[in-house]
Amino acid sequence: MSNSVYEVRKLSRKNIVSPKGFLAAGIHCGIKHKKKDLAILMSEVPASVAGVFTTNAVQAAPLKVTKEVVYNVGKMQALIVNSGNANACTGKQGVLDAYEMQKLAADKFGIEPSLVGVASTGVIGEIMKMDPIRTGVQKLELGSTLEHGIDFAQAILTTDTVMKNTTYSTIIDGKEVVISGTAKGSGMIEPNMATMLGFITTDANIDSSELQKVLSEITDCTFNSITVDGDTSTNDCVIVMANGLAGNNPLTPSHPDWNNFYSTLQIVAEDLAKAIARDGEGATKLIEVEVDGAISDEEARKIAKTVVGSPLVKTAVFGNDANWGRIIAAVGYSGAKIDPEKISIKIGPALMVENGEPVPFSEDELITILKANEVKIFVSLEQGEGHGFAWGCDLTYDYVQINASYRS
Repeated sequence: MSNSVYEVRKLSRKNIVSPKGFLAAGIHCGIKHKKKDLAILMSEVPASVAGVFTTNAVQAAPLKVTKEVVYNVGKMQALIVNSGNANACTGKQGVLDAYEMQKLAADKFGIEPSLVGVASTGVIGEIMKMDPIRTGVQKLELGSTLEHGIDFAQAILTTDTVMKNTTYSTIIDGKEVVISGTAKGSGMIEPNMATMLGFITTDANIDSSELQKVLSEITDCTFNSITVDGDTSTNDCVIVMANGLAGNNPLTPSHPDWNNFYSTLQIVAEDLAKAIARDGEGATKLIEVEVDGAISDEEARKIAKTVVGSPLVKTAVFGNDANWGRIIAAVGYSGAKIDPEKISIKIGPALMVENGEPVPFSEDELITILKANEVKIFVSLEQGEGHGFAWGCDLTYDYVQINASYRS
């Protein structure tokens, strides 16, 4: 990375269409009963593109189409998205339907099909209702207002309770560069990746190969560091489109403002990842686990993710129970190298364990800490210089209720 001064500014009342040259739309077409369920995201010009995708061996048909655009074409101009039906485990017909969605969007907006990505989210194993999509695509009207971005964000949701949007700007070559993100995800969150769709737009000038390297690196410490319930979905992807309309010189690691771009993109990804974890199905609290002193950053993230993914830790946080034994047990079965006699644990500012020994604590203080909307757990290992985070949520009665009736 460069030695340039890092500059970043969070922008309010901005969203996925805020970078120069991006437009969007979202409508109800009839896949779902009432809520918006069809969306389009478009760049005025073909954009550099990068993508990361679920590691589930069972992958939905839209991923086949989108991977071809990302990996073979290396440019994307539009992305059509539906919610309410995942078009996963739908055989040859599902693939045909995904390609038809690609062509419908291309024909509607007068671009090449090879520049159109496809994403779907919803129920697995149901053949896509194509008639509503055929009709709906013709009704999509692009725009660049805040409302158009909100329509897009609403149309990609499933069991989410809130939209997930974030926007930052930075300075590159003296020009303002904007990076915006929108995501959906609430349950089946166990990357690599999660039941999530993440879309990031930027007007930065960067080629697809450099963008892919950056996204892959950033994904490891953001989207791949969240968990809700340990399930890996079939449709998950994060797509970044960079159309270059900010007018900066092409970005590479040797660019003097490389740090500005890299760090801003990482902040956007982290915001979206934490928003997904916070909105876990039935969740009442965001849990952040920070680990230091691991033998590597990767080991630290592994431990943090094991702790935040433990059903026993998650239920203890829900019940405001300062049961640190569940935390240290998760550290122990994480598979990482540890020395039990060097482990220290804090919940919030309260020290619970020091060098493997229990420390007296106030139950009343811990109940107050655990009742907060955000609960932070800190684990120190004294094994090396590794440092990492993971995010998740508590496990509640409502999670069971939501998933017991998902198809109804």
